[in-house]
Amino acid sequence: MKKIILPVDFSDSSNKLVDYAISFAKDVNAEIALIHVAATDIGFVIGDMGFQYFPEVEENEIKFELKELNKLQERVIANGVNCTHILKQGIAGDTILEFADSQTADYIVVGSHGRSGVYDVFIGSLTKEITKKSKIPVLVVPCHDEE
Repeated sequence: MKKIILPVDFSDSSNKLVDYAISFAKDVNAEIALIHVAATDIGFVIGDMGFQYFPEVEENEIKFELKELNKLQERVIANGVNCTHILKQGIAGDTILEFADSQTADYIVVGSHGRSGVYDVFIGSLTKEITKKSKIPVLVVPCHDEE
């Protein structure tokens, strides 16, 4: 059975991306491995006293993200496709590509838009990075709003 890596960020685009991945998985007889890459600095804030770390903020965010991953996994399985999920912390592009390699994946399915277009301007597009560095086929799904 083939394996599709599906990075998700819980943005509005994720729903469209999951729908596409389910359909594609059925077409190519594949299972889906969801991955969410959490920021490594979730609990850090800067204020008058400099950098401070609040572990409860990080813990709550990770719990929320795992809950969202579980919901997406249940949705994929309810549509007849085998699915696993993982949450990792790290640099998104590298972490996704390393995970795809470790899973001996056949495809990566990504969206053309994530959480913020402004973020892409300043930081760089995750989709662009993945398509540039991937050793396996990357399917880019247009996730912009239809006008």
